[in-house]
Amino acid sequence: MSAPVTTFANLRWVFLTCGLIWTALQVYLIHSFGFDWYVASVDGVISAVALAASCWLIDNTLRFYQPSQSSYLNLLIWCGLLAGVCLAISRFVLPLIITLPEYYIFVTKSIVIRFFTNFLAIGWMAMISLVWYAQQDHKENEKRKAEAEKLAKEAELYNLRQQLQPHFLFNSLNSINALIGFKPDEARKMIHQLSDFLRGTLKKDDQHMVTLSEELAHLQLYLDIEKVRFGHRLQTEISCDDFCKVATLPPLLLQPVVENAIKFGLYDTIGSVTVSIRGEMEDNYLQIIVQNPYDPQTAKPRQGTGFGLSGMQRRLHLIYARNDLVETFVNDNIFTTIIKVPQA
Repeated sequence: MSAPVTTFANLRWVFLTCGLIWTALQVYLIHSFGFDWYVASVDGVISAVALAASCWLIDNTLRFYQPSQSSYLNLLIWCGLLAGVCLAISRFVLPLIITLPEYYIFVTKSIVIRFFTNFLAIGWMAMISLVWYAQQDHKENEKRKAEAEKLAKEAELYNLRQQLQPHFLFNSLNSINALIGFKPDEARKMIHQLSDFLRGTLKKDDQHMVTLSEELAHLQLYLDIEKVRFGHRLQTEISCDDFCKVATLPPLLLQPVVENAIKFGLYDTIGSVTVSIRGEMEDNYLQIIVQNPYDPQTAKPRQGTGFGLSGMQRRLHLIYARNDLVETFVNDNIFTTIIKVPQA
């Protein structure tokens, strides 16, 4: 259990002030019974020191041990024992210091009142300590829970991003392998492009947003690689407003979507296909629209990791805690994916 040092320092000053007020009241009360200030002061100071020591002891006990509800009776007994120790000091020590007969009679007659006063003071201290340290425990648990959730979220985001590279890398290596035999220059060019693309992914993480301009520049490296694979069959149209380029989004967000668009728009056709990517601002959202031709009669479900759209949706959910940022629909054989990225 831990709390800010300044908080403990402030509490010590509060309890010290309460102790001084308690001592002053006891001295004045004893003096009002006809004893001189010396007798009243000795009684008040010694009784207050014994009571303060008992309060400190029970506070430290509860600082490191939080009793369950079934153990509250034990805590009550512990308070009673400490009140008894304070009473014993008043009953046996004070008459040794102050030898006046009338004071001895006063101490004897005030034993019951002294016991219950000490018991109430120690019990009050125990209750405050119990509530205080229970709250500190609760805050620590909430903090640990939040940190654990944050670590789990970062681990899942890292895992999602790590799926991206092998998924794309396998396809690219297969293409390079196919090009080496009859187009070695194209294979060499593709290796350089792949190297630039992977180098860029190493510098990015989900904690640092990138601008749309940076994301599109990195996406262009991916498209250049795909154009080596598919040649003139793959056409792309990228457009966005100037003020859209400075809008921010999680890095490497678009590549799986565009890869998905190429897979379903190009793989089952023999002609050229145009994949369009358009960025625009709507209210306080960066809206990115990706469109590709799609024929549900000829498009066949393909085996794969299933990363594409589902992985992107999961990333957006982890980052923004929302499930409504991705929308897909088919209209006139055009498959459209709309991604909305909230802007701060």
